[in-house]
Amino acid sequence: MTRGHRDTETRRPEETGTIFSSPRPRVSASPRLDSVLLIFIDGLGIGTRGEHNPLDGIESDLFGLFQGEEARLPFEGLAATTDVRLGVEGLPQSATGQTAILTGVNAPALIERHLHGYPSPRLKEALERHSIYKKLISAGRRVAFANAYTPRYFEKRPRFVSATTVAAESAGVRLRGLSDLARGRAVFHDFTNYFLIGQGHMVRSCTPEQAGERLARLAEDYDFTLYEHFITDILGHRQDRPSAREHILLLTRFVRAVLDASDLSRQTIIVTSDHGNIEDLSTRSHTLNPVATLVFGRGRTRIAPRVRALTDITPAIVKAL
Repeated sequence: MTRGHRDTETRRPEETGTIFSSPRPRVSASPRLDSVLLIFIDGLGIGTRGEHNPLDGIESDLFGLFQGEEARLPFEGLAATTDVRLGVEGLPQSATGQTAILTGVNAPALIERHLHGYPSPRLKEALERHSIYKKLISAGRRVAFANAYTPRYFEKRPRFVSATTVAAESAGVRLRGLSDLARGRAVFHDFTNYFLIGQGHMVRSCTPEQAGERLARLAEDYDFTLYEHFITDILGHRQDRPSAREHILLLTRFVRAVLDASDLSRQTIIVTSDHGNIEDLSTRSHTLNPVATLVFGRGRTRIAPRVRALTDITPAIVKAL
């Protein structure tokens, strides 16, 4: 038996997700939330319909979102169109977008450009000083980073690391390994473990449903949990339409399983991205499209209306917790 609020065929208007435009609904002023799980998906924007968009025509009630169309999400979810440009010219990029999500700092404005790949020294400083982990730990909250790292990372730390890794390490958040994965206490960025098995690691394959349930169970034990997934961005750069369509369906199953296994009367699940990419395979580069921030569960009416840009996500979560 699952504990999530399942969607039904007949739904009231207030139960459908909305991509907000001004004016927005009033923000609920309920007591602080029990827990928040933030699922960060790299490179997934709100695009237009057409052959260029692999999300057009596939059955994904979570990610089949298109410009100019109302979002109708399951699990009574709400969707907020989220600005990724942040007032800076150029294509939004990963290092600055992720720093903005994780700190609330306008990272592109801080370094006067959008930066791809890994954080620069100034972005690292912002992550070290202002990350959501630092803010919540200082407020006495329990936090976790759900991703599993391979032994290679611990044996020979790479020179360049992601914004999520900088945020976690600088706040003293434990990085999980394959032993945690084996015990069901971590999820690899490829939640099926296909990549790990291909690299020769002795791990079991995992269905999207199994991985989603494990992530939900882990998040129950913390006030805030972060999970990062970036295969979407890789497939966008490859312009691989068949693989992109197949992967979005797997990702839909994974996130649905998280929602199914979560107690949405207590927990809040947020899904967001740092920039567009996979929604427009006519180009290998990122896009100027906004992203969707999807919010489910207890805090949906408190958090979704507060989010207009990537810089709003951390403040909204910290305020709610």
